[in-house]
Amino acid sequence: MKRVLIISPYFPPSNTPDMQRVRTSLPYFQEFGWNADVVVVHEDYSEMSKDELLLQSIPAGTIVYKVAALSRKWTAKFGLGSIALRSMFFYKKMVDKLLKDNHYDLIYFSSTQFPVCVMCVWWKKKFQIPYVIDMQDPWHSDYYQDKPRDQWPPKYWFSYRMNKFLEQVTLKHSNGLIAVSQKYIDDLKARYPIIKSIPESVITFGAFAPDIEIAVANRDSFPKLLIEGFINIVYIGRGGMDMHKAVEPVFKALQAGLLSQPELFGKFRFHFIGTSYAAKGKGVPTIYPLAESMGLQELVSESTDRISYYHALVTLKDADALFLPGSDDPAYTPSKIYPYLLTQKAMLAVFNTRSPATEVLRNSADGTEIVIFDKADAVSRISRILTKWANKEFKPIHLRPGFENFSAKNLTGKQVDLFMKVLEHFEKTDTNA
Repeated sequence: MKRVLIISPYFPPSNTPDMQRVRTSLPYFQEFGWNADVVVVHEDYSEMSKDELLLQSIPAGTIVYKVAALSRKWTAKFGLGSIALRSMFFYKKMVDKLLKDNHYDLIYFSSTQFPVCVMCVWWKKKFQIPYVIDMQDPWHSDYYQDKPRDQWPPKYWFSYRMNKFLEQVTLKHSNGLIAVSQKYIDDLKARYPIIKSIPESVITFGAFAPDIEIAVANRDSFPKLLIEGFINIVYIGRGGMDMHKAVEPVFKALQAGLLSQPELFGKFRFHFIGTSYAAKGKGVPTIYPLAESMGLQELVSESTDRISYYHALVTLKDADALFLPGSDDPAYTPSKIYPYLLTQKAMLAVFNTRSPATEVLRNSADGTEIVIFDKADAVSRISRILTKWANKEFKPIHLRPGFENFSAKNLTGKQVDLFMKVLEHFEKTDTNA
């Protein structure tokens, strides 16, 4: 049996998207011949919302090591609030001890808290152990370089330079790459030719059916967020200016419908929930201002505060239909695709023409309404869909027979296949590194 040490700063009960890969893979690693231990930051140091029900999905017997972090109360005064920066020293101390006292075949970094990943360079050099990086999002990116300053994320000047430096140091020594998009891998290998030959694999997040069972079993524990007597269309996930190109044609169709058939289209209520990663009450709306500018403030609401994962699933199940907007970044694949699909509700997805998400949706289910936002007929197509929904003509999606290919179990197998390739490649090329 092989052993992998997984680095995932956020972990249940913290409710964050970037721990979902690890959480939904843990039940299956042993089945594929690997024991997996996880090193996480103790939830007391996490500013993210907590969902205790997430712990029900973690297999009994999973070894989870918890590290401390510097208090955000103090580090935030210096602009260093990220859990990655606050926990790096404690990660080094813990993982150094684990690698000294135990045998692990591989380190697997799966998170978007990328600064911690630079420690993998040290662990590889000191303990002769290869590491794999899971690129769930870009680490260093030029996306905002040509954007107005008012669209820059907080502390962008500092984070841009830090990420550029740390990515270069870390990627040049990496032994394998997993990513949700081939473009992420292509960009990195073009940027760092030295890793051109290392093993790679494109693996989306997987569908984890037990989550629906846990959510439904605890339905009565959650407050209802939708409005009775209206047609509730729900999106739960991050917002951002990069989603305006997907949201705007929907709002234009809604706007036109209100002018031509006000009683019919006035039944809609669009809910955008959990659109910010900021601490509770600190998020800045990015969708509602667009709705307000188009006169749709009565039909659109946005709550930046995140809700618990299972509360989100119950809310998706309670919706009349779901809305899944994409980004103007062609490589963006939303992590919530599979939870959306598992609800089997009527769904409108609006994406970039080059988004890999469209292929995932077409291969996973029948009935999803997919609209490309940069095509001339986007608004007219959405208008027809909304007209049907206004008349309560909802067409539930149907999972295709091949949907099992996108299950968390099957995609854990793909991760393990990549691990084995990394070990083989490392033995041939890096044992003296």
